[in-house]
Amino acid sequence: MSTKDFVEKDYYKVLGVPKDATEAEIKKAYRKLAREFHPDANKGDAKAEERFKEISEANDVLGDSKRRKEYDEARTLFGNGGYRPGPGGGGNFNFDLGDLFGGSQGQSGGGGFGGGLGDVFGGLFNRGGAGTRTHARRGQDIESEVTLSFTEAVDGATVPLRMSSQAPCKACSGTGDKNGTPRVCPTCVGTGQVSRGAGGGFSLTDPCADCKGRGLIAQDACEVCKGSGRATSARTMQVRIPAGVSDGQRIRLRGKGAPGEQGGPAGDLYVVVHVDAHPVFGRKGDNLTITVPVTFPEAALGGEVKVPTLGGPPVTLKLPAGTPNGRTMRARGKGATRKDGTRGDLLVTIEVLVPSDLGDKAKESLESYREATAGADPRAELFKAAKGA
Repeated sequence: MSTKDFVEKDYYKVLGVPKDATEAEIKKAYRKLAREFHPDANKGDAKAEERFKEISEANDVLGDSKRRKEYDEARTLFGNGGYRPGPGGGGNFNFDLGDLFGGSQGQSGGGGFGGGLGDVFGGLFNRGGAGTRTHARRGQDIESEVTLSFTEAVDGATVPLRMSSQAPCKACSGTGDKNGTPRVCPTCVGTGQVSRGAGGGFSLTDPCADCKGRGLIAQDACEVCKGSGRATSARTMQVRIPAGVSDGQRIRLRGKGAPGEQGGPAGDLYVVVHVDAHPVFGRKGDNLTITVPVTFPEAALGGEVKVPTLGGPPVTLKLPAGTPNGRTMRARGKGATRKDGTRGDLLVTIEVLVPSDLGDKAKESLESYREATAGADPRAELFKAAKGA
C-alpha cells in the first residue's frame, strides 16, 4: 500500500462510516461488509472478491490508530488527491502523487511519508533533495492464503507457505548485467529520476524511463532477468498463525513480503485465513458452541450429563429439573483462545430427544403420565393471548 493510495482512496467511503467514526463503529462496519462480500459467500463473483479486498485494505488503515492518523493527515494536506494552492492560485492544481512521493514511502514500510515532508517538497519545487539522489525501493506486498483445521484456528498453528515474489536476480546479483558491471544511466546520471516542467515555476520528478528508475543500465543484459535486476523467486516460509483466528481474517506480517531494492525494506505479507468446519463444534466470537442431546427424563427430572470439549477432557453439567429444549448452558474457560491468552466459554445448547420408536413398557409409562397430567393444557395461554391480540 503506497502513500498514493493514502491520498487517492477514500477508505471511510469504502466502509460506509463518517470520518469521526469510533474504532468500534469501524470494526462493526468492516465485519458486516466482510461477511457480505467474503469470497466463500460469493463463489465465482469477481466483483465481490475485489470489493472484499477494498474492504480489507480500508480496515487495515482505519483499524490501526497510527496508520489512520497518517492517512487523515495525508488527505488533509493534499486535498484528497490534488495539491491546493491558496486564494488566487487558479483553483486546484492536480498532479500524479506517485510522482510526488517517488520511492519515499519505502522508507517507512507502512504507507507513511518516509523521509519526511522536506523530501516531498524538495522534489515538488525542484530544490534538490529527493530529485538528486537514488531512492531505496520498498519491496512489494505479497498476499497468500492458508486453510486451517477448526482446532488449529482455535489453538494457533505454524504452517509452511510457499510464495513467489520479485527479488534481486541471483544470476547477476541484482545488477541486471551479465558480468555484474552495469554502467551509470547517462539520462538521470544514476539518480533514477528525471525532472520535468509543470508550468508556473513548478518542476515534478518522474522515474527515469531509460533505466526504469534503477540508475543503472546493463552493458550486457543478464539472460535471466533481461537486464531488470529482478527475477521471480520462490521460497517456503514457516508462518505462525496466532490462536483464535476466524474464517476470512486477514493477517499482516510486516517485512515478510518481497525484498526491497537498493537497500530498501521488504514489503509485507498478508495471509488470508480459511477455517474448515468441525463436525461437532461451532464458534461464536471467542466462544465455542455445541448441541448436546438429552432424554426427556433427564430434562424433566434433572441430572448430570457429560459434554465433550475441544482437545480436552469432558466436563459435567448439572441439568436442573424442568430444563426446556433449546436452553443454553455455559462451561467457562472451555472456548477459543483470546489474544491475551485467556479462553472463552463453551456454550452448550440442550436438545431434548423425542424417541420415534417406543417399546410396550415405555408406552404404558407415557400413557400413565398423560393421564396424570390430563388436567393441564399447555396451549391455554397461547389461545388466550391470540384472542386478546
